[in-house]
Amino acid sequence: MRQSGTWMTIWDDRILEIIRDEDAGRVGALTERDGIRISQSSVSRRCKKLAEHGLLTPLGNGVYTITDRGEAYLDEEYDAENEVYLNGNGSQDGPTASQPTES
Repeated sequence: MRQSGTWMTIWDDRILEIIRDEDAGRVGALTERDGIRISQSSVSRRCKKLAEHGLLTPLGNGVYTITDRGEAYLDEEYDAENEVYLNGNGSQDGPTASQPTES
């Protein structure tokens, strides 16, 4: 089961899935998809929020790509709430659940 963050909405998973499937996503094109039933401004806000939390990378002009963290989240290997990789999986750019962040 994916470990979503309290800051996430139901649309975030779908946005991440589409961008992963297409290698990159333009905000305008995302709103034209059958699986997205929110406005372009809402998709834009969600992409910005996902980028703030390291799940997407903005390329400019409303285009985003998925990060290693975003991939790991979709693969149930990343906890978006605590921003840690689960079970020691993941790249070296963030802590794992066995190595908590300092407070």
